[in-house]
Amino acid sequence: MKMFSAHKWVIVGTVLGGLAGLVYWKEVGCVTGTCPIKSNWQAMLPYGMAMGYLVSDFAASFLKRK
Repeated sequence: MKMFSAHKWVIVGTVLGGLAGLVYWKEVGCVTGTCPIKSNWQAMLPYGMAMGYLVSDFAASFLKRK
């Protein structure tokens, strides 16, 4: 439980990034199917999770400094 409380914002950001990736794939996506990342959800989910992790980790470290 201590590990979760120490990294809760990074975990939440990663999950929200994955959900945002799925929503982006569903709503915007790639109509023609030629886009390698946006055309299928199996590629968009980890991409969204990676972006969510990077943004939340950056924000957590930025807020920790202040």
